[in-house]
Amino acid sequence: LSLSVFLSLYLTTFIHLQGPLHEIMHLAISPSEETIIAASRNNQLYTIGMAGAEIAKGEHSLLEVLAQPFHFDQITGLDVCIRKPLVATCSLDRTVRIWNYENNSLELTKEFQEEAYSVALHPSGLYVLVGFSDKLRLMNILIDDIQPFKEFTIRGCRECQFSNGGHLFAAVHGNVIQLYTTYTFDNVGNLKGHNGKVRSIIWAQDDSKIISCGVDGAVYEWGVYTNKREGESVLKTCSYTCACVSPDGKTTYAVGSDKTLKEISDSQIQREVPAADAVLTQCAISRSGRMLFAGTSSGALRAMKFPLTVPGEWTEHQAHSGSITKMRVSYDDNYLFTVSEDSSLFIYKIMDKEGRGLKSKDVTYAEEILISKTDLQEKDTAMKELKTRVYELNMENEYQLRLKDMNHHEKTKELTEKFIQEMESLKTKNQVLKTDKDKEEARHEEEQQELVEKQNQELQDLESANNQKLMAEYEKYQELQAKSQRMQEEYERQLAAKAESKKQALQELTELYETKLRERTAQLEASSDEQRKMLQTHEETKRQIEEDADREILDMKNNYERRLREEKEGNMRLTGETGIMKKKFKSQEQEIETLKVEIGNLNTEKSKLNGVIRSLEKDIVGLKKEIQERDETIQDKEKRIYDLKKKNQELEKFKFVLDYKIRELKKLIEPRENDIKMMRDKIQEMGSELERYNKGNTALKLKIEESKQKLKANKDEMAMERQRNTDMKSDLKRFRTDLSKCVKYIQDPHQLKLEVMELNRRWVQSEQLVESSGLEADIQKEYARQRDHLERSVASFRKKLAKDSQIHRADNVRIMQENVSLIKEINDLRRELKIARTQVHDLEANTNVLKKGMPAMGPVVPVEDFNQTQKIVEIQKAEIQRLRDQLRHSLNRPLSSQQSMRLPPLEVET
Repeated sequence: LSLSVFLSLYLTTFIHLQGPLHEIMHLAISPSEETIIAASRNNQLYTIGMAGAEIAKGEHSLLEVLAQPFHFDQITGLDVCIRKPLVATCSLDRTVRIWNYENNSLELTKEFQEEAYSVALHPSGLYVLVGFSDKLRLMNILIDDIQPFKEFTIRGCRECQFSNGGHLFAAVHGNVIQLYTTYTFDNVGNLKGHNGKVRSIIWAQDDSKIISCGVDGAVYEWGVYTNKREGESVLKTCSYTCACVSPDGKTTYAVGSDKTLKEISDSQIQREVPAADAVLTQCAISRSGRMLFAGTSSGALRAMKFPLTVPGEWTEHQAHSGSITKMRVSYDDNYLFTVSEDSSLFIYKIMDKEGRGLKSKDVTYAEEILISKTDLQEKDTAMKELKTRVYELNMENEYQLRLKDMNHHEKTKELTEKFIQEMESLKTKNQVLKTDKDKEEARHEEEQQELVEKQNQELQDLESANNQKLMAEYEKYQELQAKSQRMQEEYERQLAAKAESKKQALQELTELYETKLRERTAQLEASSDEQRKMLQTHEETKRQIEEDADREILDMKNNYERRLREEKEGNMRLTGETGIMKKKFKSQEQEIETLKVEIGNLNTEKSKLNGVIRSLEKDIVGLKKEIQERDETIQDKEKRIYDLKKKNQELEKFKFVLDYKIRELKKLIEPRENDIKMMRDKIQEMGSELERYNKGNTALKLKIEESKQKLKANKDEMAMERQRNTDMKSDLKRFRTDLSKCVKYIQDPHQLKLEVMELNRRWVQSEQLVESSGLEADIQKEYARQRDHLERSVASFRKKLAKDSQIHRADNVRIMQENVSLIKEINDLRRELKIARTQVHDLEANTNVLKKGMPAMGPVVPVEDFNQTQKIVEIQKAEIQRLRDQLRHSLNRPLSSQQSMRLPPLEVET
């Protein structure tokens, strides 16, 4: 495309993009010169048509996005779904995008007000977890939108990850890993242990472990169910950026700032693979555990030879122009995904050395999607509106088609009649033309016969004239042939004479040149002898010069090879010494750094220990004072113990008397306790029986009430049916009047259509009324049957109620008699209990008198038996109080309404 055509295109085509990010940086024209591809500053590709008609008209052309829009800032998060072919990315451009890696398309994009730092996809593909600068949000992935429905107060979450089962998710809050349940959103654990920011978290395949690594040089293995650290590997000189775990969960692979790939097992570094002066930023292992990939800070992807070897072997693929920030492998191990600081997402097809795809189990992807209830309702209403609209259009189209058919029928009828008339006229014309044709054919035949006879006569005349001319020409030919024969004989004679003279001249010339040739050959032989001699001398000198040159070259070669060997040996020795010195220097630097750290730690520990020593000295002084005070208290207590021993000896003297009296009281109390226990059991049985009867009464009452309500409902329904019947009759009468009005316009189709539409609008529920009127007889029959059934059931319930009331009346009388007898026995027991209480009171008074120093009666009683007696008395008091409360409760219980007897009053003690 020439410059003038391009400038005219640029002047006549208006491209409008807002903002500095949409500035066009590059342009490319297709080979067919039909489209232009434009690349903007925000990493977007646009296409614009170059049709000649649009350029000639000077119309404004609109840019269209080529393929789909891309990120235009650093991509910070990446995750792959298990049940769907989806990849989620988030970027500092404040967008979250969902990609489909099967058809390489953008499924969803959502722009937010804050920058997104991390993203995690639920295994089902229905939810996405995004960490923003202010909060962590759990969002639904709808059919055309991403809507948040739960927020967590985690600011600047840089890492988050769902478990493989989807029931839990882990989120990083600074240097703490928080575990939440996906469905109840409860915080089930906090994993604390990192001293720096956590840069990577990964779940084991069975969701029993979490592997984390951070800038503090620590790789931790956490138990999900115990929330405790089960393994660790700390290397303070390395700042880890990513870790991955094998399918069996026993081996961890980690990369960091020390340019090595580490294999960690049982909390020990088993193998370190150097990366050849490249910083490894990300690593990923396949679910089968047979492939390991690593990403570098230069944007290169390395497929490592697995299992790892030292030194490492890999195949490198350069794709990104910036450092790789995230890396994931798909669930079926067929795809590898990488994102970088250059705002690009790369999808790699994983294949073996022969170029074949890896065989994996077939994964059936889910096709379910989420849709909000409001959207579904809106679509349903829109669908209903469209259906009604389609129905109306169909009716209108059918009416229009009927009208058109009628018009067509009329037109075809007119045309057929017209065509029939034209055909008749054409038939008459055709008959006239046919007679004219026959006449013309006869005339033409006569003229043709005359022309044939005339032509035959002219042909005979021409043949006779041509024969005469041919004879004259043949005679001329004979004369010319004789003349040419004479001329040929004359030329042959002259040619023989010329050949003889030429032969003589040629012989003379050959003799002359042969003499000259012999002279020249003699001269040539002499010069060739001289040349041969000169060549021999030249070859000899050449051979001597070559031998001297070869000898000198060999000497110089030997000297230079010896010097080269010496230089190489010196260089090898120097490189070895420099390598050893570098290693020593690095080790010394590392030792110096570790010593500095240890010195700092020792200083801090020293200051802590000094503080501890000072606090311990203060504690020692306080303890010494406390020991002195306790010695003094011990002396006082020893004095008191001596006094108490004396009092104990005095109290033992009273013990025997009290034991004897307590044994006598036990003999009196034991039979009463047995009787009280038997009465209590009888009261419990009677109470349970009474509760059973009360429950039966309440159930019968409920049934009666339910039957009454059903009867009332049937009556109300019958009244409603009667009212509905009257309403339907009045509506039917009004509909007949309206229908009679419509019949008046039976000759006017347009007015009839308007009246019918008005009738349809006014009586839109007419179909339901017709159906209900058709079913009225069946409803009346069903209503009568239900009413008979309810009346029979009410009569049976009344009979059953009368029988139950008689049975309950007899039971209540029996229960009242038993209650009277029990109350009498309770009054007797209370009297006996009062007498026993007075006796106990007297005994207590005697014991108090004895304690005050009255002379003892009888032998001395030990103190242990006295204490045991007091305990027994207290237990019996508590049992008596409990029985009293139970009796009061049973007596205060409300009796049945059908009781006809009164209980005697209880004798309540004051």
